[in-house]
Amino acid sequence: MTAPSQTRPDTCSIIVDVLRQEAAALSGMCKAIEQGGPVARQWEAAIDMIDACQGHLVVSGMGKSGLVGAKISATFSSVGIPSHFVHPADAVHGDLGAIRSKDVVMLLSYSGGTPEIVELAAILRNDGVGRLGVSRGDDTHLARLCETHICLGDLDEAGPLNLAPSTSTTATMACGDALALAVAHRRSFTASDFRQRHPGGSLGAMLRPIEELIRFRVGENLATSDVDVPLVEALRQSAEDHAGTIRHAGAVLVLDKQDRVVGLFTDGDLRRLVLQDPEQISKSIGTLMTKDPLTINRNATVGEARRLVAEYRIDEIPVVDDQGRAVGLIDIQDLMTPRVAVD
Repeated sequence: MTAPSQTRPDTCSIIVDVLRQEAAALSGMCKAIEQGGPVARQWEAAIDMIDACQGHLVVSGMGKSGLVGAKISATFSSVGIPSHFVHPADAVHGDLGAIRSKDVVMLLSYSGGTPEIVELAAILRNDGVGRLGVSRGDDTHLARLCETHICLGDLDEAGPLNLAPSTSTTATMACGDALALAVAHRRSFTASDFRQRHPGGSLGAMLRPIEELIRFRVGENLATSDVDVPLVEALRQSAEDHAGTIRHAGAVLVLDKQDRVVGLFTDGDLRRLVLQDPEQISKSIGTLMTKDPLTINRNATVGEARRLVAEYRIDEIPVVDDQGRAVGLIDIQDLMTPRVAVD
């Protein structure tokens, strides 16, 4: 039987060197911006330019820069900034119609001398289209053809050969991410806005308001009680309310005169009570309930509710409105598993 191959120590050292070199490049960019001066002003001008754009942010790049550019464009679109990618070679062979006069074109070329990108920048300048260049330095052909330019600095590509685009593409992608998120912040882009653009998958699920998941609602199928009601009567009323239903809530909400949650009594509380002292079942629910339980607003997200469940190790969370009035109950099964049936 052949023994499994082992990773050679020199291979791991290369991996670490690549990651460290790329991390160092990003750290250097941060320091240059923090120092203020020309570099910081370049970034501010780029943000101003994108924020003022009345059309789309068009991104263009050749080769690896083009692949990075497609991702940057997708990031801008995901945070509410209309964007699309145009290949520079296609642009000069008929696709210039995808670029309009009110657009801003983000042109990517680390060397600043990629022929296709330089040619496209020159055409756009003649057409009066806004141009934002990203390259290694302010002395590149691309920089001179653009109204606004971001200088990434002189970067050595990572790895033993220092040839394959690595550090430069990482820096370019980080540049795009930073610009997209900065402009989104300036435009007051919210989590709700983000959800509208990500309705599917785990992102969309985590950003759904829990209002959409509430199955047990006050006044419909969720038992409530006053503090002075004997526990046995509250349980009997709950059983009558849920007669004939497939599944009922595992708790009774205890409310004050203003319908605000002052307590919670769960099925787990009942099991513990029966095992410890079953005679207490005749006492008022107010003396046996969990007082002032943790609640969550109806407009909170599924992600927020999941964090509460994990942090406080609870199975049910009362849901309240903006005035603190009881709306319903969310339980852990609603948050952790897909909803496959509706009562």
